[in-house]
Amino acid sequence: MGRSRRTIPEELLLLALDPATGTTAQPQTLDLGLAGAQLVELALAGRIVPDGDRIAVVLPRPTGDPTLDHALELLRRRGSPVRAVHWIGGPRLGLRQTYLAHLERCGMVTAVPGQVCGVLPTTRYQASDECTNNAIKQRLDTAIKTGVPPDPRTAALAALAHSVGLGKHLYPGNEGRSSRSRLRDLIRYDPLNGMVAHAVMDVQNGLPAQAQRGAGSRTGSRAAGGRAPAGQGAAPAGHDMAQAGAL
Repeated sequence: MGRSRRTIPEELLLLALDPATGTTAQPQTLDLGLAGAQLVELALAGRIVPDGDRIAVVLPRPTGDPTLDHALELLRRRGSPVRAVHWIGGPRLGLRQTYLAHLERCGMVTAVPGQVCGVLPTTRYQASDECTNNAIKQRLDTAIKTGVPPDPRTAALAALAHSVGLGKHLYPGNEGRSSRSRLRDLIRYDPLNGMVAHAVMDVQNGLPAQAQRGAGSRTGSRAAGGRAPAGQGAAPAGHDMAQAGAL
């Protein structure tokens, strides 16, 4: 995979980055979205394919992107297709921090050290090229305003942005209500038929714990409007406490 274009996880994180504060919106759910974005990117690269509600590795060859290749190797080690909801909801080190460090290494963001209350050290992140961030947002704006079916990458980005609750960050207030609704509706064009975005929302609503108790999988297509708004459910306990996000 060449570096002539940004990956969907990179774009999702850049969308979430607040230029005024240097922090990311929806930090509790963004890790889930980034895990899902990795699946979508790997699918578009031909490394994995949907198998019902599961993900199967069909080409374990590295992409050349270290963060994606780590995820691909973990999927390969499973030895059999894994449910998307279990992969996204599995315990992992914070992918948000992993990708912030990755974007800094790639020169897409700049880390700015600071302090909270003049004592506690903190780091804020500024986009190195604001025009790039504006271009990402403009793709979503165009898809929302024109009603023309977006390209697969833009559709996947829109579905993931909705799934982690970025709508209120991108289109705030009452004036953004219709845009948030249209952002949700773009899930119909998602190249994986919304499977990953729905899995992200399912994790927030606690589905993995139910499934592990033997509830079984749900089948059939589900309308995008039939979900509780992203962020209402809690992220799974221990979500940031294990190894899958580390390089």
